Amino acid sequence: MKFLIVVDMQEDFVRGALGSAAAEAIVPRVVEKVKAFDGTVLFTRDTHGEDYRQTQEGRKLPVVHCVKDTAGWQIVSELLPYVTRVVDKPTFGSVDLPRILADYGDVDEVTLCGLCTDICVISNAMLVKAAFPEATVTVDGTCSAGVSEESHRTALQAMRAVQIEVVE
Repeated sequence: MKFLIVVDMQEDFVRGALGSAAAEAIVPRVVEKVKAFDGTVLFTRDTHGEDYRQTQEGRKLPVVHCVKDTAGWQIVSELLPYVTRVVDKPTFGSVDLPRILADYGDVDEVTLCGLCTDICVISNAMLVKAAFPEATVTVDGTCSAGVSEESHRTALQAMRAVQIEVVE
């Protein structure tokens, strides 16, 4: 089976607390990718609680974001018509994602895109590649954005090193 995983295309990462021009710029490309994809599309959603600042992540990144049931936690409105399955994750990578993919059947191809290339996209891509070493795992760098352009490029290079295909 073929899968597209759209990582954390949420209001707080696009227009909210951690939003950026680079994140905003990829939204139309991600919409087109989702619309054209011939396979199963899954979305991940960064999900934190009110206690975010007491977590390890919150102490290292003290910007409250993606708190469950807030406006910033929501998938961006442009993608909402295409959301059929969402995987909520309390951290960068979803350890449940490989099991969820396997529940669909054979995992042949997995493409990932979204935010942020250098944190959540790379984390999930590596988890998927580790779980399905014979599957073709691809990250679409044209439909992804990092915290900075430099960290985006560094993450793409790191993924190539572990046999993840990269589209630029």
